[in-house]
Amino acid sequence: MTTEAKPAAPGRGAAAASRPIALVTGVGRTAGIGAAIARELAASGWDIAFTYWTPYDERMAWGAEPGAADAVGTALAGQGAAFAAIEADLADAHTPARIFDEAERLLGGVTALVMCHCESVDSGLLDTTVESFDRHFAVNARAVWLLIREYGRRFRGVQGSGRIIALTSDHTVGNLPYGASKAALDRITLAAAHELAHLGVSANVVNPGPVDTGWMSDEVRARCLAQTPLGRLGTPQDTAHLVSFLCSPQGQWVNGQLLMSNGGFA
Repeated sequence: MTTEAKPAAPGRGAAAASRPIALVTGVGRTAGIGAAIARELAASGWDIAFTYWTPYDERMAWGAEPGAADAVGTALAGQGAAFAAIEADLADAHTPARIFDEAERLLGGVTALVMCHCESVDSGLLDTTVESFDRHFAVNARAVWLLIREYGRRFRGVQGSGRIIALTSDHTVGNLPYGASKAALDRITLAAAHELAHLGVSANVVNPGPVDTGWMSDEVRARCLAQTPLGRLGTPQDTAHLVSFLCSPQGQWVNGQLLMSNGGFA
């Protein structure tokens, strides 16, 4: 079983019926961009279903964060949001449908799909393995397609209310499978702006640039700062503010765009 729902907050009551529901993937760490987006949307009046996958964090240098899903859920509940935490392995092609099944069962129909999940293991042209390449494309590209497909098949919201947003990266040197699979994500997501136009759904891609969520060494941090005109790194909150705007009624007209939100990083 690749998905496990954890309804850590009471279900939606009659008073919450007017709150839209956002599905945010990749909310495995409280310091991450996904968690910041979930909190921002909750503060803006959304109920939140979010996914995480602990085995991925366990493979990374930063390690898994015990209790992260519960901590994020507590923060969302503090913003008045109902929520559902769903553990999900997006390398499994059956997982996207199961995520939507759980989100709909626990909260209701999804209005906004925000994809922050990723597979990211540094390797270059000569040392990337076929297994790693395939896993990157399964998680970063195929799962995005399958999530968008499920969203498009199930969306029953008011014309013009639907939102699809995916986070991307253009870093490929020494990070080949990550950057290449994110490029595929871009094309898949932007296609949705046209292919789902009959639903009144907007679809955009956001490139937040380098955001230090605990993975940067001092050397990497200094190099990134030197390449940013304002001399500061992006924060998870910077990206969350932009995503919240895109999910607002005012953000509807922004559609089919690859948005750079990186402070001018060169």
